Amino acid sequence: MQHKLILFIALFIFNSVSAKEIELPTHLIHIQGEKHFDEATLQTVLSVETKSIFAFWKKDTPRIADKLIPTLEATLESFYDSEGFYDATFKIKETNTTVDVTINENKPVVVSNINIESDYNIAPLVLSKKGYVFRAKDFIATKSSIIEHLLDKGYCSYQLDTKAYVDLDKHQADLHYVLQKGDVCTFGKANIKGLKTIDKDVILSRVRAKEGERFDPKKVKETYTGIYALNSFDSVKVNVDRKIYNVVPIDITLNEVEAAYHFEGGVGYDTYIGARVHASIVKKNFLGNAQQTGLKLSWSQREQLAVGNYFKPALFSLFGYGIDFGTEFGYSNLEFRGFQEEKLFAKFYLEHNEGRLKLKTGLALENINIATLDNLTGNQTLTQAVTEGTFLLFYPYVDIVYDARDDKLNPKYGYYLAASMEYGVPYKPDASSYVKLFTEGRLIHTFDKLTLAGVVKIGVVDQTSKELPESKFFFGGGSFSNRAYGFNTIGVVLSPTSDSIAGASSLLNLSVEADYPVWGNLYGAVFTDNTMLNEESYDFTGDVITSAGLGVRYLTPIGPFKLDVGFNVNKPSQYGISFQIGQSF
Repeated sequence: MQHKLILFIALFIFNSVSAKEIELPTHLIHIQGEKHFDEATLQTVLSVETKSIFAFWKKDTPRIADKLIPTLEATLESFYDSEGFYDATFKIKETNTTVDVTINENKPVVVSNINIESDYNIAPLVLSKKGYVFRAKDFIATKSSIIEHLLDKGYCSYQLDTKAYVDLDKHQADLHYVLQKGDVCTFGKANIKGLKTIDKDVILSRVRAKEGERFDPKKVKETYTGIYALNSFDSVKVNVDRKIYNVVPIDITLNEVEAAYHFEGGVGYDTYIGARVHASIVKKNFLGNAQQTGLKLSWSQREQLAVGNYFKPALFSLFGYGIDFGTEFGYSNLEFRGFQEEKLFAKFYLEHNEGRLKLKTGLALENINIATLDNLTGNQTLTQAVTEGTFLLFYPYVDIVYDARDDKLNPKYGYYLAASMEYGVPYKPDASSYVKLFTEGRLIHTFDKLTLAGVVKIGVVDQTSKELPESKFFFGGGSFSNRAYGFNTIGVVLSPTSDSIAGASSLLNLSVEADYPVWGNLYGAVFTDNTMLNEESYDFTGDVITSAGLGVRYLTPIGPFKLDVGFNVNKPSQYGISFQIGQSF
């Protein structure tokens, strides 16, 4: 998902060109008399065209399309009614070039009483407040909020009655909420239809709404997501509309994929490896049972990659949980700062995903060749030797992820925890033996519109025998590390302004970021990244490279497009520019 700058620019140009091609006749529009709402809000309600935030040199001349002028009064009346101003009046004067709108808001309807009869505390969910203006949308939203809250707690047999008695003469609204929560509901059996070449057990391994467990809409959503992620169905429907004495069956209807082959190719740009071409082919539902196989190819000046993969869901069941099997094998040739890594590899793993938790364990075999390169730039020097040669690595590994963020691409709340471990087995005299540990924690919280995020990464490489290839150590730099530097261009830190090309045995990285909406879908950001990379294992007392910077985020349907510029605070001439789709937290 990262570094799709070309796609973003193409969409931006297309939208710009399209906007120029369609020019409708318009009038200048002036709005006056409003008290409770600012002019910008009313302009949005009336679909008034205003200058773009990017066109700061232009004079702001609000205009409205001529075809919308006949609807102005009805639109304003509907808006003010929804906001509780039922007696608002409007005068609209139109000339050949302008439209003048004068608003008299008059007295609003105020909430005079809120009466709640309930066997469950719903008072905190009521958005309307006594003595405040009655807004119909708050009343409607309260009902939806109560229902959503009850379902989240497992109450699917509730009886809810809401009424708003509005007296337009007295300008008062009397609100009534009557609720009987009923009993807690549980999930029933999963009924699966539409399977042809896929066993029922494969689908059941993705059903998170387990029979007998408390009803939870999140479990229904996770069930849908898990089945759809098998990438073997053209359509997936998960219904919980039926209810039998507080038991809710799970009705799953599936259509297996017809176009089994999926090909993808394109040209892109990466801030580290530069321009690249890539292609991939995937065979969905390979030999049935939602198995999948594929091949990925990528070429750029700094990296060449060829990876094949095979995936089999629900290989077996352990304590009632489905365990998947997968393998990856291939070739990569990647250029680092000062050396090059050429690698043949094969991985075999078992995996289980259950809601927020992801567990993965496997075995890996790597044949790595390290060769030094004369590609240093500027003031970079070879301050520490890089060992050349061929390295044979065989290691079991474990990855654990607990993702409690509310969204993976643009989270506003939640946290993320991850840990991984490799153990290099000395299976032959010339094989390397080591332990590599890595942990990461992310915390995100939004206060009104301000989103604050912190990311901590800690890593250790404990080498017990033989040399390790340089690429197995830790490096810093890039969108997920230190944004004043390119990806993986920071080696062992020598001072707050200098580093070695050699990788580190100890890593400590702290990033803090604040995002705030500037205009529409455009957000501004400030951040600081702090990176410590030490040559010694378990030593976190070294110098730190600290950067700070500014960024912009533009929300797109596939996630926020993110552009950051970071500077080393002790050496501002050292800076980096990075971009990607999705957040770093």
